[in-house]
Amino acid sequence: MMETFYTPQDTGRRTVAYAVCGSFCTFEKAVPMAGTLRRLGWDVLPVMSFSAAGMDTRFGKAAEWRMQLYQETGHEVIDTLQGAEPLGPKHLADAMVIAPCTGTTLARLALGLSDTPVTLGAKSLLRIHRPIVLAVSTNDGLGASAQNIAALMERKDFFMVPFSQDDCLKKPQSLKADFSLIPETLEQAMHGRQYEPVLLT
Repeated sequence: MMETFYTPQDTGRRTVAYAVCGSFCTFEKAVPMAGTLRRLGWDVLPVMSFSAAGMDTRFGKAAEWRMQLYQETGHEVIDTLQGAEPLGPKHLADAMVIAPCTGTTLARLALGLSDTPVTLGAKSLLRIHRPIVLAVSTNDGLGASAQNIAALMERKDFFMVPFSQDDCLKKPQSLKADFSLIPETLEQAMHGRQYEPVLLT
């Protein structure tokens, strides 16, 4: 039997998987955006990569970030491959936001690897042609990760939250998305459009 692809509804509550990867220095801005989307009417399913879910850093303890995501969304965090895989096949989400999206996750997505909860969740949603919104945060965005950003921008169903160099003097290759533009980028992505401009000054 041929699989029926999901068609988003223009009315009613929509669901987004909100995935957090290990750019720990951005969590203070990225994690609250899950709550912003919820207040805008989205049902938000939090997802964490293995690194984000398991590593304590000087930016906070993993358990504390997990609790904040739960408080922001009202849902327990998905942090296993088994939990992430059904997102697409069971039509549990209309889209995915990956914020922050690290250089490692960019590489995995560009190569089609699905060995973390975030990348497997993305693969499962791409299977039914749902949008994947990437909020990049990587110190090598203009270095090794540049080719992966370019590759994903060329592919169907990937959309970029507008980004810029975050410290061109001390970290000339570093790129960071403007997390405040996640809601607008997601809305445009739901209609198959890239929010513009992508490159901020």
